[in-house]
Amino acid sequence: MSENKPAPVIKSEEEWRAQLNPEQFRILRQKGTERAGSGEYDSHYKEGVYSCAGCGTPLYTSKTKFKSGCGWPAYYDSIPGAVTRHEDRSFGMLRTEITCTACGGHLGHVFKGEGYSTPTDERHCVNSISLTFNEGDPVNQK
Repeated sequence: MSENKPAPVIKSEEEWRAQLNPEQFRILRQKGTERAGSGEYDSHYKEGVYSCAGCGTPLYTSKTKFKSGCGWPAYYDSIPGAVTRHEDRSFGMLRTEITCTACGGHLGHVFKGEGYSTPTDERHCVNSISLTFNEGDPVNQK
């Protein structure tokens, strides 16, 4: 599975600040969360690939996106090796944070066992601002 991992992207805090707008920096680098329902990709269902807004690594395809009603884009699975899971004990809760494997950018959280009729029974709840979108057939994109 290691052959599926993207190459690491390592930048200083100053380099990230220069590249990202303030809201992208707050969410991707400081683990923030955008307001529910405010994101560009919450109700976006075109065919294509969603990539990391920080480093451009492809993370999700439109084929795994589903309507969850949670106020953020939801996917039932990521592109293999693109997303890393971490235990998150912030705010007195136990959650699973998801980050871009390449640059470590915060994407959101993954939840399991919520009863959605998806193949994985998971919901990757992702901040829109952590993503960019490339339209087209996901099978032909890397």
